[in-house]
Amino acid sequence: MFDLNHDPLKDLREFFLNHSEALQNASVLLGGQSGVRCVHAIMDDLAIQPKLTRRMEHNLIRLYELLTLKDVHDPERIEAACFAEIDPDSPIVEDICLLADEFTEHLRAHFTAHVVPPTALLPA
Repeated sequence: MFDLNHDPLKDLREFFLNHSEALQNASVLLGGQSGVRCVHAIMDDLAIQPKLTRRMEHNLIRLYELLTLKDVHDPERIEAACFAEIDPDSPIVEDICLLADEFTEHLRAHFTAHVVPPTALLPA
């Protein structure tokens, strides 16, 4: 039978619900106002969208890059300035690392579970 109640975003919705404050705090620390706007856009979309949209995918990737410090070495980016303000010995650093790891696992699981295999696109 078909599962009409299947929610492809269930795990991501739960992750953002359970870690909303931590994600907002980490994103503002690492990316300023644009970082927190990214998290808010994701949370807004997760509240109303039945499936992943291009905008959501773009913002999820942006948040992933923010949490994994992708752009902290580029002096032209806000992330570099924000990162320079963080004390490496602060306990928040470990919290952000753990949050980034958990977020990465959720993204990996979501994209692995919802990728259409290339053979499914071939005619029978």
